[in-house]
Amino acid sequence: MSDAAIRELCERLLADGPSVLSAGDRRLLEKVATRTHVARDINVEFDRQLSFGERLADRVAAIGGSWAFIIAFAIVILGWTGLNTFVLTRWGGAGFDPYPYVFLNLVLSMVAALQAPVIMMSQNRQADKDRLAAQHDYEVNLKAEIEITALHDKVELMRNGELRIILERIEILLADHMARDEAERQGELKG
Repeated sequence: MSDAAIRELCERLLADGPSVLSAGDRRLLEKVATRTHVARDINVEFDRQLSFGERLADRVAAIGGSWAFIIAFAIVILGWTGLNTFVLTRWGGAGFDPYPYVFLNLVLSMVAALQAPVIMMSQNRQADKDRLAAQHDYEVNLKAEIEITALHDKVELMRNGELRIILERIEILLADHMARDEAERQGELKG
């Protein structure tokens, strides 16, 4: 960024004051100014805010979206249909839920009707968590960029100082060399 662009940004910020900054930008600038850390554990911060119902919904969604649940549910369905089709009908009855398994369909519909909104709530919370993590990543990256720029400026100042010292020494050496050459010439002229 050129000096003119930096100057223009400073003048604009100073003229408008901190009112033009968002709360996040103001918080980030405070952390930069006080040289405090921006990094934090988003998972812990987000999990602290969850209510019991939200934690329960996340747990239900985690279980409902697992292979263990799918396998267990398949076993229950196969057991249900096997029990009603083969076992109970062989003992002289029609079973408690004969083919076409109306009661099984009712149970499956109720499970799906309850499970779908719970999974949607969990996904919405995960999206909120992802947005929070993205904002946090932005803040960390911005602070790192500001710190790197400041470090670059410090190294540039040190390098310029060293170059100034080297140039001064070269000038001294040249002056000494020119003085010796002048003295030798003066000695040759006299001699």
